[in-house]
Amino acid sequence: QVRLVESGGGLVQTGGSLRLSCAASGRTFSIYSMGWFRQAPGKEREFVAAISRSGGSTDYADSVKGRFTISRDNAKNTGYLQMNSLKPEDTAVYYCAARYSDYDSTYRRDYRSWGQGTQVTVSS
Repeated sequence: QVRLVESGGGLVQTGGSLRLSCAASGRTFSIYSMGWFRQAPGKEREFVAAISRSGGSTDYADSVKGRFTISRDNAKNTGYLQMNSLKPEDTAVYYCAARYSDYDSTYRRDYRSWGQGTQVTVSS
């Protein structure tokens, strides 16, 4: 399985931006599609964004459309989540996940490899 490590989380004010990174190792990153999920305290882990193996297809949760952008650089074995216009309700632990498939998925159950998460806190 591929190993994933997230970074880039932190504390930001409402309206600010952060870029999360997901570094992959152990297996060739380019054979996996990738997703980002988040979990706020007391809530279920929810889908945020996903990208296909080639990067040609993306999906977003309605709550982040137009504000977040998912991307990947297969040469660097790294995925990214650019988050703009952040809101307090975006506060959560963000996880990246990998799926051995050409196609991305919005379903948590489709991902077998997960990172340890990175905290994002948006202050009002």
